[in-house]
Amino acid sequence: MKILIAGGGKVGSSLIRQLTTEGHEITLIDRSAGVLEEIMEQYDIIAVQGNSATMSVLEQAGVGEANLLIAATDADEVNLLCCMTAHVMNPEIHTIARIRNPEYRDQSYLMRDRFALNMIINPEEEAAKEIARLLQLPGFMKIDMFARGSAEIAELRIGADSPMKGVPLSKLSANIRSQVLICAVQRDGQCITPDGNFVLQENDIAYVTGSQASLASLLNNLNILKRKVRQVLIVGGGRISYYLAKELENSGIRATIVESDGKRCHELATVLPEITVVQGDASSQEFLDSEGIENFDALVTLTGMDELNIVISLYGDARKVPVIITKLSHAENNRVLDTLPIGSVISPKELICSSLVRYVRAMQNKEGAAQTIHMIANGQGEAIEFIVDEETKHIGEPLKDLKIKPNVLVVSISRGWNSELPHGNSKFALGDNVVIVTNGDTKILQLNDIFED
Repeated sequence: MKILIAGGGKVGSSLIRQLTTEGHEITLIDRSAGVLEEIMEQYDIIAVQGNSATMSVLEQAGVGEANLLIAATDADEVNLLCCMTAHVMNPEIHTIARIRNPEYRDQSYLMRDRFALNMIINPEEEAAKEIARLLQLPGFMKIDMFARGSAEIAELRIGADSPMKGVPLSKLSANIRSQVLICAVQRDGQCITPDGNFVLQENDIAYVTGSQASLASLLNNLNILKRKVRQVLIVGGGRISYYLAKELENSGIRATIVESDGKRCHELATVLPEITVVQGDASSQEFLDSEGIENFDALVTLTGMDELNIVISLYGDARKVPVIITKLSHAENNRVLDTLPIGSVISPKELICSSLVRYVRAMQNKEGAAQTIHMIANGQGEAIEFIVDEETKHIGEPLKDLKIKPNVLVVSISRGWNSELPHGNSKFALGDNVVIVTNGDTKILQLNDIFED
């Protein structure tokens, strides 16, 4: 497909990395010649310099022949005008706009038809929802949901004294006493699809699938189930903090936001009257101690600086804060970060890229397209959800009789609200939600792509 991307920032560059590997023709529009040159050095794309909201620049970028426009500049207003203008020039084009300002949130959804929007993305809001989920089930590094929540894949680091360490996966169930499946493992920066003979090692990151009850049971049996989170210290007063505070209000968790800018503190206190807002320098250990950091159940670092977030999270670990969540904008394939005790790592751009990739694949495959896509192992693997339809092959045949492609694993079959871990006698039925995991070497666009025949 021919895809236009307006804005070469974090989301734009991540999308280009993903979509170029899938063979799409990408044209990037950005005001900065330096940004365009830097990205062109890494990827085979077309670059157009200028204002993406103007007809002349969109025409130069080939909007008339494009299938999709993703407007992800730093300005919400430019993104909206860009999509409206593109739709006038090409009524058949699909348009997606990034809208980050909470003031525009509701009206942009209500006026989607007027703005000619097929989809609205908000990385900060998605990150807040992901953090809220992690706080509800502390102990896992990350949790991805499938089949309306009836199946989940969670990240779990293997510690030095973990009962899972040194045991072949075929014998693991006796140690953990939980109905879960290890569907992928990240080791030394590589994504591995394990078999029954695979042995977990210290510092491996295991991707575990099962129902929410099974995953909670796993944490309990491994003696790593954290106490319920009731008080959260949020460092940084940006948009993610605002959305997260709203999420926590609804779940009964008390939040304290620390922000250094006095004006921003006043704004947050006005729009979040039930939240405690404190002005202060969170990079100061003395300040954090004065706020009683050790008394909080969770620490979430959401400043705009990755380095500062890491330092504060490390201090939170030293002060024995039970749950730590760290926001990082540049965490791709950084094996150094895997060795640091900074808890769960959240990357807003990676979260939103998964949604956009799913949309692109759905445009390619109007029938049988993926329902959900989650990147795992720093983007080296994918967990993908499909619905079994009339075109799906091998309905009603046992999995043990099917030829599945290498490095592809069927990890969950959900029927209604019931989810099962697949075994040799499991079968696909019409309407089932099926989750597969692949290490990325094989592109899976439809469920039938997992079969060798």
